[in-house]
Amino acid sequence: MNDHRHTKAIAYLRVSTDRQGKSGLGLEAQRDAVARYLASNGLELIAEHVEVETGKGSNALARRPELVAALAAAKKERAVLIVAKLDRLARNTRFLLTLIDSGADVAFADMPQVSGPMGRFIVTQMAAVAELEAGLISQRTKAALAAAKDRGQVLGKHGKVQAARNKAEAVERLEPVLPVLRELKGEGMTMRQMVTALNDREIASPAGGKWHLANLHKAMTRMSN
Repeated sequence: MNDHRHTKAIAYLRVSTDRQGKSGLGLEAQRDAVARYLASNGLELIAEHVEVETGKGSNALARRPELVAALAAAKKERAVLIVAKLDRLARNTRFLLTLIDSGADVAFADMPQVSGPMGRFIVTQMAAVAELEAGLISQRTKAALAAAKDRGQVLGKHGKVQAARNKAEAVERLEPVLPVLRELKGEGMTMRQMVTALNDREIASPAGGKWHLANLHKAMTRMSN
């Protein structure tokens, strides 16, 4: 968040599961965001670091070796470290402050770049809101599970049965469009290009509506399982 001018950049991408990392799902959208940032700021990408892990915990730097390496490389090369999305790093204000104070210049492709003390203030406020949102979601989830348990609902048993039923129905709805998805993927299309092609051909999604990145992501994940 410093005021330095850079010509070089290092990208940091993160996914939460090993499956996502191997399939590339989730990474493509981040790469698109980084590419747009590079183009609009006249930067040259010299390296990319991909992390596969979970963002939970406050002492997260120790569990993110690729982020540590990316920060070190950014400082050594006098490059800016670009992160596609602020929430890809952490919903933890203390961790984000540690990152900002690491000595490397950090930019987030999904927010206007503001330098200096004002930039630090804006980023930390956004992280604080994200941390609050995550805490509230967790609180609501625990309350809903407790209420279900009080009603005598056996969460583990019924949850697994319902999940298996939902998965089977989703696979059945997806079956008719699998050949088209394989064809488009084989042509080397990006996810966005596939969405456009599917909608241009008036091929309905498994839910019967238009295609978008979210439902295509789910479809591709099920296809790879």
